[in-house]
Amino acid sequence: MANISKPDLRPANPRFSSGPCAKRPGWSLQALEDAALGRSHRAKVGKSKLQQAIDETRALLGVPATYRIGIVPASDTGAVEMAMWSLLGARGTDVVAWESFGSGWVTDAVKQLKLADVRKFEAPYGEIVDFAEIDFDRDVVFTWNGTTSGVKVPNGDAIPADRAGLTICDATSAAFAQDLPWDKLDVVTFSWQKVMGGEAAHGMLILSPRAVERLESYSPAWPLPKIFRMTKGGKLIEGIFKGETINTPSMLCVEDYLDALQWGKEIGGLEALKARADANLKVLEDFVAANDWIGFLAKRPEIRSNTSVCLTFTDPDLVAQSEDAQNAFAKGVASLLEKEGVALDIGAYRDAPAGLRIWCGATVEATDLEALMPWLAWAYAQQKGELKKAA
Repeated sequence: MANISKPDLRPANPRFSSGPCAKRPGWSLQALEDAALGRSHRAKVGKSKLQQAIDETRALLGVPATYRIGIVPASDTGAVEMAMWSLLGARGTDVVAWESFGSGWVTDAVKQLKLADVRKFEAPYGEIVDFAEIDFDRDVVFTWNGTTSGVKVPNGDAIPADRAGLTICDATSAAFAQDLPWDKLDVVTFSWQKVMGGEAAHGMLILSPRAVERLESYSPAWPLPKIFRMTKGGKLIEGIFKGETINTPSMLCVEDYLDALQWGKEIGGLEALKARADANLKVLEDFVAANDWIGFLAKRPEIRSNTSVCLTFTDPDLVAQSEDAQNAFAKGVASLLEKEGVALDIGAYRDAPAGLRIWCGATVEATDLEALMPWLAWAYAQQKGELKKAA
């Protein structure tokens, strides 16, 4: 491995960050020329663009007409927090986690909201909880696709249609890349910065009729900040779901999201977006199959993400090293690739096991991933050589 030559071919776009993610192919600032800059978001032009973002999201994702879609503050995190603080407490709650952000929702439920009846279900990085153990007559909070672990829910089969509780699903790394069974999900959240390559700071909150009914029939025992309030006088504030945002949105970011939605529509809609992510994952799967020194953090294919793909170094020489040494090795590989300008921001998440995280969402080109793979082998060989020198 130490004698691998530096590759000649480089990715045309080295941006493989898991958020904010790569812009759509062919993107330029000219795509934002029609942005309603210097105009109020409450003016006709502003409200029109916000409503358009909602309508085109519904069309591209196939969200049922009976579900409300709102643009909310603070990205996906803000959307999840709004749902948890507004809806939980009416019945017992099961909170599910197998990576960093899911663990954050556990902390919210237990330590911040201090729910009287809450159960935690947790699995280690690379695995997923057994959904058969979860009681869907309770409210359930879970992440569909773990951005920091590369693990996804394979399907919604374990969620009963006749459940009594609400399902609150953080789908930020899944929306536009994986099938979301809308009849099994009562709250779905995501941010523009993931699969569609939009800008950060804005979240999307999707509510089923059952979730709306809960909002209008239940008032939590704790006070709600203004940016969390979705009802007034016991009734849903419908304007939130018609482009009348709770706080001031960036119309430049809205324009960018509209551009991404238009691109998704032009290439063939949701099926095409999913197919692009699947093809990108296939590039990494072929590389892993051909190299015994690297593997997936999610070892089971059925739970392996096609967006935030997490890799680990399986070389026995490395596995025998301390955790700190493994982290240093992985960071060394990522640093080499960034220094060469062939892969930016692909280090594993700070709480995750040592390794790499390569975004494979729809805005990434498979040809760029194909060009990256020889560089990955080269960087590994370079780091392995340094490890041997130090031994």
